[in-house]
Amino acid sequence: MEQLTVSVSAAAKALGLGRTTVYALIKQRKIETIKVGRRTLLTTASLRRLINDETAG
Repeated sequence: MEQLTVSVSAAAKALGLGRTTVYALIKQRKIETIKVGRRTLLTTASLRRLINDETAG
């Protein structure tokens, strides 16, 4: 089964960005998040969409 969410740290590492930059993208609503308790998880679908949007134009 494919992983549907990742942590902020895991997303930052996968994207080659810092955590602060990932939080900025979240604030700009370019990445969708889900709160589970105190954890902020990012949807892998929104990360793929971000990558596709950035490479497309």
